[in-house]
Amino acid sequence: MGLLDRLTRRAAPVAPLVADLRAALSDDRVRVDGAERALMAKDASVFGGGVAGPTCFPTSTEEVQAIMRVAARHDAAVVPRGAGTGLAGGAIPLGAPIVVSTGKMNRILEVDEANGVVWVEPGVINLDLSRHLRPLGYHFAPDPSSQAVCTLGGNVANNSGGPHCLAYGVTDAHVAAVEVVLADGEVVMLGGLEAEPAGYDLRGAFVGGEGTLGIATRIAVRLTRNPPAVRTLLLSFAAVRDAAETVSAIIAAGIVPAALEVMDQRITVAVENFVSAGYPVDAAAVLLAEIEGLDDGVDIDAARIEEIGRANGATDVRRAGSDHERELLWKGRKTAFGAIAQLAPDYYLHDTVVPRSALADVLEQVYEIADRHGVVVMNVFHAGDGNLHPLLLFDAREDGTLERVHAAGAEILRASLAAGGVLSGEHGVGVEKQRFMDELFTDADLDHQNRLRRAFDPACRANPGKVLPMGHSCADIQALRSVPTEVWG
Repeated sequence: MGLLDRLTRRAAPVAPLVADLRAALSDDRVRVDGAERALMAKDASVFGGGVAGPTCFPTSTEEVQAIMRVAARHDAAVVPRGAGTGLAGGAIPLGAPIVVSTGKMNRILEVDEANGVVWVEPGVINLDLSRHLRPLGYHFAPDPSSQAVCTLGGNVANNSGGPHCLAYGVTDAHVAAVEVVLADGEVVMLGGLEAEPAGYDLRGAFVGGEGTLGIATRIAVRLTRNPPAVRTLLLSFAAVRDAAETVSAIIAAGIVPAALEVMDQRITVAVENFVSAGYPVDAAAVLLAEIEGLDDGVDIDAARIEEIGRANGATDVRRAGSDHERELLWKGRKTAFGAIAQLAPDYYLHDTVVPRSALADVLEQVYEIADRHGVVVMNVFHAGDGNLHPLLLFDAREDGTLERVHAAGAEILRASLAAGGVLSGEHGVGVEKQRFMDELFTDADLDHQNRLRRAFDPACRANPGKVLPMGHSCADIQALRSVPTEVWG
């Protein structure tokens, strides 16, 4: 802390909420300065910013518990925050709540091979965990594109996926237990290391809860063994439809690869210009397929995928000839969203899921919708499980552009629902899709979701104004309530 900061704090009276939080933590880990609050007011989405209250940086379960008890005494809302990489506005603070940043809780606590789990704190970075486990013969299977920066706490909050979740499943399938601090400060353990934990699956309810049910402070994630053999194929197509139909044909043939990823020509060109990964820039679409398992088995499946691809119009099929080539191909796929910075200053990365059989038709609708709204679209997506990620490129400095982008996004979402899809595959609902919840769920569905939420948090103080739409009590109670400025600074 600098001299100016100390003098300023001595000269100005400390507000009651801030004083209590600093007593629970320390002065330097409770921030109310404008720069910190501005940083915490946004996430990686295009949904503007909120207003952050005091920002806390706990280092233990006990400190999170103390924060929640202070919040309860002051009837203040609390928003948990990981790396801020969320794309649905889930970490945007509404109404000047306390922001609890778990970034300093970043220890890998114990690798428990006997029980097949590793205990971690919520601030551990996804890729760092796999790097730590790899020499032991394991990795963490969910691998979102942001895995180099996103945290396990955020992965749990949004039930994150990634390219390799086609075979391995999303985050929920890899969390055995989670220690949670509830909104009143109580600490509970949800799930367990037993094969069949007793009682209701409250762990399953918490994963994907987007911070509305409490704050995770310790997580037991399952160890996934590193595969003995891997084959990576890159298939080129003259039409996006051919690539999408190849995906359906592969699954229909009984093959479940570790990953099936499709990129259209626009994003492929951007990626190749960005990292020189070896992607063909003349193909209308490419399909990146990866198979894991025993040597003989992966060779058989790779040959079958090549055969299926050619039968569905593949113009070229290439196998990665080395680990380096494979890593380059995946580097291209994982950096796709960064690559578009060459083309536009802003982008809206959408997230819906449709049945695989509807992929080709919905993709054609996506292109038509974007053209009609005058928005450039690129498609890169988890084709194997029908998880679409249209990238809408724009320049927010141009008047009316953001409105067109949001209008196109809403139409893409409704086209996905009309095809039998759902609102989100891995980004969550947050504020992005909140107003569309009643287009997927009935009033009775939403009422039961609200009852579940209030069972964890009766006062509705955990991440208020998210997920459930207005008209349901937690949204109504908290979305419009602000903590008065004089309470915290």
